[in-house]
Amino acid sequence: MAETGKNSVGLVKTDKMRVIEQDKPLELESGKKLGPIDVAYETYGKLNEAGDNAILICHALSGNAHVAGVNSPEDKKPGWWNVMVGPGKGIDTNKYFVICSNFLGGCSGTTGPRSVNPQTQKPYGLDFPIITIADMVKVQKLLADKLGIKNLLSVIGGSIGGMQVLQWAIAYPDFVKSAIAIATTTHLSAQSIAFDAVGRNAILADSNFAGGQYHTGKSPDMGLGIARMIGHITYLSEQGMRAKFGRELRSAESYSYDFNSEFAVETYLDYQGQSFVERFDANSYLYITKAADYFDLEKEYGSLEKAFAETKSRFLVISFASDWLFTPAQSKAMVDALAAANKPVSYCDIASPYGHDAFLLEPEILGSFLSGFLDATHRPGITRATKHKTQKAKYKMPSSRARVDYELIESLIKPNSTVLDIGCGNGELLANLTADKNVKGRGIEFQQELVLACVNRGLSIIQHDIELGLANYANKSFDYVILSQTLQTVKEPKKVFKELLRVGKKVIVSFPNFAHWQCRAQLLFLGKAPQTKQLHCKWHNSQNIHFLSIKDFDDFCAKLGVKVEEKIPLGKARLKPIRFAPNFFAEQVIYVTRKD
Repeated sequence: MAETGKNSVGLVKTDKMRVIEQDKPLELESGKKLGPIDVAYETYGKLNEAGDNAILICHALSGNAHVAGVNSPEDKKPGWWNVMVGPGKGIDTNKYFVICSNFLGGCSGTTGPRSVNPQTQKPYGLDFPIITIADMVKVQKLLADKLGIKNLLSVIGGSIGGMQVLQWAIAYPDFVKSAIAIATTTHLSAQSIAFDAVGRNAILADSNFAGGQYHTGKSPDMGLGIARMIGHITYLSEQGMRAKFGRELRSAESYSYDFNSEFAVETYLDYQGQSFVERFDANSYLYITKAADYFDLEKEYGSLEKAFAETKSRFLVISFASDWLFTPAQSKAMVDALAAANKPVSYCDIASPYGHDAFLLEPEILGSFLSGFLDATHRPGITRATKHKTQKAKYKMPSSRARVDYELIESLIKPNSTVLDIGCGNGELLANLTADKNVKGRGIEFQQELVLACVNRGLSIIQHDIELGLANYANKSFDYVILSQTLQTVKEPKKVFKELLRVGKKVIVSFPNFAHWQCRAQLLFLGKAPQTKQLHCKWHNSQNIHFLSIKDFDDFCAKLGVKVEEKIPLGKARLKPIRFAPNFFAEQVIYVTRKD
């Protein structure tokens, strides 16, 4: 039996609504007009009295409106994202009113190539006009209006669904409070277009295609099956395919020396192709892939920064490390553009072996990101205490450092400033600054668990390696840049520090003083790498790779021509600076620097 338990939305009905009448057709991007237009959709949860908890989920190429639950008690196959949508799940239907519709051009109830053309009373086939991602979003907006939705808390989608998310944020900036774009891109690469072209050619070359009017005869199943097999290969990763199939034979111990499918991976692709033709329309495949090929925000707006210039959404961008169809580099490009446009954006590249399909197969970690981000968007306000308890415990800072280092840095920053916190950890300092000083804060962190903890706090955090620079940020774009207890961990501190001075009007740096008397004593009398309350890790699991003292950093600043506005040597747990022999008695130090 299908899943109908407490974590499932249970039985759901796919509804249909007419959003465009025949006598008032929709003008498409191509200049053609289309009407009538019907939309198939499903909803889950309830719209609250304030009307501020509506979420739209945009599906990918082969998806449909049935995102969660089951359509009948006998249905053994739940919705395509059932692992993510439901009570207590990443997209919690106890909290949110969730909508998912089959997009324009689809084949699961919404008007598309196999719908009846009112002019001929036959299926459109190739008489259906070419559509774009923007056209799909226009129709979704018409559905939202018909449903009485005044604004969307979030639009969420992966792959082609992610393209729709970006289009929503750009086309309807006042309607969309947040946008979650997963495993997607602002434009397809040449390689991705090539895969789409091969799939389309397989369909067009099928002898049963009949110019797109195959609905009364045999369907182009072979061509569509091959297109699906080609596409499905791009959804997987080499690592995942190797682990799942290797070079295993399906049902024999030796080669058959013929051209039948015998490797496990071959029979798997055969199954994928066959199951796809049973539920999908070949013409829809042509139209949807062409719409994806045409999507190009940079070409349309001149640059990605210009494309996002008028958006008002909070953004969460997620990529997957093994995705070679829509690569992490493509996600980072849109994140860089959003950051350059000074938009609130969080980003993480999730480690997963599942390739492009990971957004369907990583419910735990992806669900944590989605639930935390949605909660923070729905009920804004930076939380001091992270909700991600397991990660908080794993990465908890020493209490003395948090009390002295963070508290003093906070006192140095003026209210209502702009702040970039580099290596922000679990977001404790940035959260305090936001709550106490009303700063407009951004953070950069490399570790996935800490990025998640920051997102759960409601902070805008980008997963990024500071060693690669901050090219997406303009000169002097922040009042303060903070590098707390991190300088000693980077490989090229000179390069990093210069970049911070470029981006920030002032740079606040704190680091442990390796010339403290306890460090000297342990080296002298024990002959071991020092381990103190400030330097709490052993040599083999410490991230520290540079061992600098206060005097070292004074020389460092002097050689770079950096002005030191304040130098505050600190003891173990006192806010009062150490005045006598600070290079000997101070455990850590805070510098406020700038370079005109």
